[in-house]
Amino acid sequence: MKSVDINADMGESFGVYRIGNDEALLKLVTSANIACGFHAGDPVIMLRTVKACKENDVEIGAHPGFPDLLGFGRRAMEVKPQELEAYIIYQIGALIGAAKSVKAEVLHVKPHGALYNMAWTRRDYAEVIVRAVASVSKDLIVVAPYGSEVHKVAEAEGLKIAFEGFAERGYTKEGRLVPRGREGAIIKDENEVAERALRMVSEGKVKSVDGVDIELVVNTICIHSDSPGSDRMAAIIRKRFEEAGIKVEPMYKVVGRI
Repeated sequence: MKSVDINADMGESFGVYRIGNDEALLKLVTSANIACGFHAGDPVIMLRTVKACKENDVEIGAHPGFPDLLGFGRRAMEVKPQELEAYIIYQIGALIGAAKSVKAEVLHVKPHGALYNMAWTRRDYAEVIVRAVASVSKDLIVVAPYGSEVHKVAEAEGLKIAFEGFAERGYTKEGRLVPRGREGAIIKDENEVAERALRMVSEGKVKSVDGVDIELVVNTICIHSDSPGSDRMAAIIRKRFEEAGIKVEPMYKVVGRI
């Protein structure tokens, strides 16, 4: 039987500002990528989200990003390798501390936004991400797109990888995500999103905005919590998986841990 994880970026509120529908999504997803204060989130939100994940039996992962609260971590930044490594280690460490305080464990790391997208093709950023994760713990699962530089570096270093697919985001014929703001970048039809997710897992394919089939490997499907109707999308995706006989379970069970 095939199995797949459903993950969502969470804990992205900040102070009095509320972002995402974490409460509803926690009933539907199996893994959460929690903001660590650089692109979003704060200590109070982080601890609250960790507690909620534990209560709902949702796997906890760190979601480190660039120091870019104003741009929500979606602006490309040039950062020196030693500085970027420190940023990532700091963020993972903060979440590990929050998790330990409630007797929970951080099991994976997924870079956020521009950092994730830049490391997709930039070897230098990919190497920094993998080095930072490995320096904290080689037991941590790295979330990355199949065929990305992060995939290649993490595999070479012997780290466990969860390959990620984005059902509600458009893909180019080169297999990259269509940049936000461009036509086809965001798919809003819930049924279309669910069908794309199902095809990614069952067939290992997704259709690009150019109508070309792209081959990919997917262990986990991402739902962005700040997308309108994210909870409804997650519910429909989960239902389609279950109807197709695909087991939905946490990331560490899908890929196994070292």
